Amino acid sequence: MDELTPLTLATLDRLPAGVRVPRYARADLSAGIVHIGLGNFHRAHQAWYLHRLFDQGVNHDWAIIGAGVRAGDGAMRDKLLAQDCLSTLIELDPSGKSAEVTGAMIGFLPVQPDNAALIAQMADPAIRIVALTVTEGGYFIDPASGGFDAAHPDIAHDAAHPATPRTAFGAMVAALRLRRAQGTGPFTGLCCDNLQGNGAVLRQSVVSLARLSDPDLADWIAAQCSFPNSMVDCIVPATGAREIALAHGFGIADAAPVTHENFRQWVIEDDFCAGRPDWDRAGATFVKDVHDYEAMKIRILNGGHQVISGVGELLGLTTIAQTMAHDGIRALLHRVVQGEIAPHVAPVPEISALDYLTLIERRFVNPEIADTTRRVAFDGSSRQPGFVVPSIRDGLARGTPVSGLALVSAFWARYCAGTREDGSVIAPNDPNWAALQPVALAARETPHLWLEQRQYYGDLAQHPQFATAFCDWLALIYTQGVDACLAQYLDHGAPEGHTGAET
Repeated sequence: MDELTPLTLATLDRLPAGVRVPRYARADLSAGIVHIGLGNFHRAHQAWYLHRLFDQGVNHDWAIIGAGVRAGDGAMRDKLLAQDCLSTLIELDPSGKSAEVTGAMIGFLPVQPDNAALIAQMADPAIRIVALTVTEGGYFIDPASGGFDAAHPDIAHDAAHPATPRTAFGAMVAALRLRRAQGTGPFTGLCCDNLQGNGAVLRQSVVSLARLSDPDLADWIAAQCSFPNSMVDCIVPATGAREIALAHGFGIADAAPVTHENFRQWVIEDDFCAGRPDWDRAGATFVKDVHDYEAMKIRILNGGHQVISGVGELLGLTTIAQTMAHDGIRALLHRVVQGEIAPHVAPVPEISALDYLTLIERRFVNPEIADTTRRVAFDGSSRQPGFVVPSIRDGLARGTPVSGLALVSAFWARYCAGTREDGSVIAPNDPNWAALQPVALAARETPHLWLEQRQYYGDLAQHPQFATAFCDWLALIYTQGVDACLAQYLDHGAPEGHTGAET
């Protein structure tokens, strides 16, 4: 289109007729939720459910106030405030694209080093839910023990200076301290990140931090607040020039549009201490126990992403759809999930583990989704322990194959060495890259060194079935290359000469 309409409340009626716009007035909304970490996924997922609920004329007192605790969040704030916190969502269905403008967010707090505005907003009695999408690695978890990392410098700061915290969890503790003192009562902490038992993880982070400075407050939070587990699912690429151009194609000038696949799922434990929106009326599912849903999604979809993203990067494939067009990588995904992950995943009422594998294979091949291998491979130091290692442990405990998962781990080690097979450089892609890369380079000659990173693998270096396969695979990657390893695994199930061959 030649003419673009700037996205604001004042211009909604000027957008092309094919663009779905809110059916509610912004003036009818009031805040009930603070959401910390307001990136693309939140806007395409949780905010969309609330937006569609508002469209039904209900729950208008549950609008979102956006927030961030990182300096970089300020850039997103500026973009969204300039367009009245509206977002263009573009659904990338292979059968055709569609656009929708959502308006469930009504404000975005300033990003401050002491989080004063965030604390004050969360202490407001109108706020009954504080939700978060801050990435899997953002919860101060000790990777080796699974416990709270009280030694982290940011946590030490928040414990010593509870009124001027750096972290989202410190801000939550400070707000809850005010709410208790004022008699406002608790709020629900709702984690929307891809973590097994994510509500329990959030509870651990908040209560453990509070205990460092105020044990009585920690006891009150543990007794009064609720932290429901939830499973969230929608593939949402990062925004770049392509996504902005897609919005232009619908006649919209949006500085931060969001693209997403034609699939969403949200399963939530129904445990809210201060009320909740009727998200189920917009398609979410409330259950008593979300564990099996979490396990299926995290092990198969998120674990499956780790199976294909690192090897795809090594071969210079830039999108997930391109990895699925590579016969060897697609076959790797199918065989590893079918034989080494799915056996440890219980069915849920709607679908079995193998049927879910079929579903995610169909989603991953969507050519319209320009989801990059780099985005999916990011933060392997959180995602490999969170999404892959649990399946390795289950396989070792139950005597099922782990050779394919050992190959996936070897691809990650090779990836962290920082070059592709063609010699091109892989730019740092992990918060711990500076520590990972020297170990990866040393592991070329001594593969076992990689597994001795106990913060990621625990005691897996002491399990010969896994460790020997890993070392053999990594040696084979360096001597024969990625494609040869894929062929070896698909033909034989184990590296050549491996004494623990699994067929």
